[in-house]
Amino acid sequence: MTDEKTIEVYNQKAASYDDLVSRDAPDQDLQAFIDAVKPGGHVLDLGCGPGNSAAMMQEADLTADAMDASAEMVRVARDKYGVDAKHATFDDLTADSVYDGIWANFSLLHATKSDMPRYLKAIHTALKPGGIFHIGTKLGMDEERDSIGRMYSYYEADELLDLLKAAGFTPRTPRFGRDKGLSGEMADFIVVLNDA
Repeated sequence: MTDEKTIEVYNQKAASYDDLVSRDAPDQDLQAFIDAVKPGGHVLDLGCGPGNSAAMMQEADLTADAMDASAEMVRVARDKYGVDAKHATFDDLTADSVYDGIWANFSLLHATKSDMPRYLKAIHTALKPGGIFHIGTKLGMDEERDSIGRMYSYYEADELLDLLKAAGFTPRTPRFGRDKGLSGEMADFIVVLNDA
């Protein structure tokens, strides 16, 4: 993510976002990811936010790297959750066959649609053969800002699945839901676990 307005919203609202998304135990999606990654595997939380998920990956005996474009989110991850998060954008992912799993939970939806194919390709390259990739994004058709100024790219389910396949992934059965985000607005979403 390189949209400065979106990054600034997350810098300003890091504590509120932490309160919204953090929990004491993995939710069903994070647990499915942890279970799918080989025991003791090396994983990346791409767009880690406050770092709560990366911390739970570490508690599950995974080696977890974490990165986020928001400096304040990186600070929360380090100070509150003990995660050695890096201040970096999606463009900084240049690893090759390093990770057993990559977790991008409602982070890549801030990338432009034109950038998404190359980011997915970079993720595929960063994974070891047989690696696991989790993506969560909101459902829809447009690119637009939400009520608090964050830029979003929305995807229809088939559109997202086609992008994943084009990048070399084999998607598993998607999960659909509806939830309230940081803006207070309800939104439909899709979560997909993929094999590399």
